[in-house]
Amino acid sequence: MSKKRIRKFILYAVLFITIMGLTFWNVFRGQDFEAMLRAVGQMSGWYVIAAVFLAVMFVAGEGIMIWYLLRGIGEGKSLFRCLSYSFTGFFFSGITPSASGGQPMQLYYMKKDGCTFSSSFAVLMTIAVLNKLAMALLGTGILLFWGGQLQMRLQGYYGLFCVGLAIHICWVIILFLIMFCSEGIKKVLYCLEKLPVRLKLWKESAARREKIENFFSGYRETVDFLQGHKKMIAAIVAGSFLQRCCMLVLVCAVYRGLGLQGTALSDIFLLQAAVSVAVEMLPVPGAQGITEAMYSSVFGGIFTGHYLVASIFITRGISFYFVLALGGLWVLLRAFTERKKSSGNPEDA
Repeated sequence: MSKKRIRKFILYAVLFITIMGLTFWNVFRGQDFEAMLRAVGQMSGWYVIAAVFLAVMFVAGEGIMIWYLLRGIGEGKSLFRCLSYSFTGFFFSGITPSASGGQPMQLYYMKKDGCTFSSSFAVLMTIAVLNKLAMALLGTGILLFWGGQLQMRLQGYYGLFCVGLAIHICWVIILFLIMFCSEGIKKVLYCLEKLPVRLKLWKESAARREKIENFFSGYRETVDFLQGHKKMIAAIVAGSFLQRCCMLVLVCAVYRGLGLQGTALSDIFLLQAAVSVAVEMLPVPGAQGITEAMYSSVFGGIFTGHYLVASIFITRGISFYFVLALGGLWVLLRAFTERKKSSGNPEDA
């Protein structure tokens, strides 16, 4: 990793830790910490295992889809390697605003592993489009068929949900345009390439233009291949919904694990989906702060008393911080392994 990337990573890490500290302070201030810990201690061990499994499967689901698509286009990598891409993506998405760092780092590692940039880009774009499409459809369905209950439950956060849903829909449209209007995107890229030349920041380069052309040629071939294999796309759509359901069911597992009853699990599932739609695209690393605030408001009447803070502690601890730590360990392990290999090469020579 270059020094510039390292400096940027440190900046994001500092920002992430600062927001995390402020979030913890805001959530736990004024709380009876001992009572909260006693409530956490009541969580059934089997439900903890179930919650951890669901959280890991949420991230691993993307890796399985990457593996499936890469294998389909003839650039197959091992399932373990593809899982590493998904955990790496989750880690960098979690520490960067609007999850902007995940895909670039996935592309970086996929290219290092020998995947062509154009095919990797097309695969990740396909998964991103269908993933956001799944959330947009789920959010739209909730709004249309559960709108009255939703507005009553969300109260002041109903507007944020509508904004989040609108952002998801706009983002899906933009991603679809990028995927299927490659000629227009290519023209825009050529115009952007000309701008630094006119400003005399770059020199004219036939090699650079050839790289752009080669990228779009490979990208177009991959997209055409995927369009011609509708069963693969259908499998990814189904996989995206299942992946999303893992994180939504996790809250239901926490509710049951704490021994609570009285609210239908379907209501908890739909409310958690609404929270995810509302906060996911916000320009805050890991949507920290706003997720906990909205969760406290929405689930305040479901997880009563000390169980509310306990559920936040368990749900966010497992679904975000635990999996983020796994991703961070994966990144560190890969960096250590690569450094060890590079330092060993001179001796081998």
